[in-house]
Amino acid sequence: MARKRLWFTVRRAAPHLLAAALAASLALIAAGCSVPADTVGADEPAAEEKGPLASAFGARVVNVEVTPVRPSTFVQYVRVVGEVEPLHDVTVSAEETGTIASFLVAKGDRLSRGQPVTRISSDLLDAQLEEARAILDIATERYERQRRLWEEQRIGTEMAVLEAKSQVQTSAARLKVLETRKARTMVTAPITGTYDEQYVEVGELVAPGTRLMRILATDRVRVVAGIPERYALAIVPGTPAVVTFDIIEGREFAGTIEFVGVSVDPRSRTIPIEIVLDNGDGLIRPRLVANVQVERTREEQVIVVPQDLVQRTETGFQVFVANQGADGLTAEARTVQLGDSYANEVVVTSGLTAGERLITAGHRQVDDGSVVSLVGG
Repeated sequence: MARKRLWFTVRRAAPHLLAAALAASLALIAAGCSVPADTVGADEPAAEEKGPLASAFGARVVNVEVTPVRPSTFVQYVRVVGEVEPLHDVTVSAEETGTIASFLVAKGDRLSRGQPVTRISSDLLDAQLEEARAILDIATERYERQRRLWEEQRIGTEMAVLEAKSQVQTSAARLKVLETRKARTMVTAPITGTYDEQYVEVGELVAPGTRLMRILATDRVRVVAGIPERYALAIVPGTPAVVTFDIIEGREFAGTIEFVGVSVDPRSRTIPIEIVLDNGDGLIRPRLVANVQVERTREEQVIVVPQDLVQRTETGFQVFVANQGADGLTAEARTVQLGDSYANEVVVTSGLTAGERLITAGHRQVDDGSVVSLVGG
């Protein structure tokens, strides 16, 4: 009976003993793993001082790239779109009536000025020429006989001699006209250029004024464009221009404005201009679309910076430069005054001087006084 009571007492007390033992074990573990507060950071830096951007004094270091400030030339352009035209575009027409006997050249041939290109039949003119020569010969013989008779024997009259001389002159003039017409049946190239189009066929009857062919001179070409009227006073003949073409990659063609119109197109409100370009290699084709940049203003020896380096502030604009001081290399916010801008570049009229190191990469991560480190050479 006593054993049973003892077993019952132990059994009831076991959960309380187990809980106490577990609490004692946890306390011993916590005590054994605790570290004194004054030993934090003895073997490694504190969390806020870790990382490669921390300096010896705990300041954040920003990697930046710099570019020396140098004076340069700044040019503003007016951008317009134009079209290419040949410098000379000539339509060759017939000057005599007849049928086309033959073409002496083929389309696409390179022609020289004065080179025969087409022949018109001249059978009727040939017959008229023979008649005119015969008439001239008779008139000349009659005049010579009458002149000798009058001068040597005083036979006839002086008036008869003068009339015979006039007949010779008239016959000679008629013969010259026919010879000129005969020459016109051989059509020649009026300019040096390329035979581009043919308008008639062999055997076709033509009359004076009938179009025969088209010749283009493309050794030099003309770019025709329109300048907005607000730039009318800034653009004058002789103004430099740069022309590019989408299909001719990597090439810029320099030229000057040869012509500026005096009136404004009422529909487009533009002033016509013409730019002449050399085209010895024949790359520029008529009717190509041209991208034209006409020089509007030019400034020499000015400081020019990319616009994305300029930051707007409450008081104006600023850029950052890298300065070497007693505490090392730091970023300095520099207030600047801006001038003209074009194509993501802007002129700095004050606030920067030649030789300073302008921060061109990392400028968005720095503040005035930030510690910086130069990278990229």
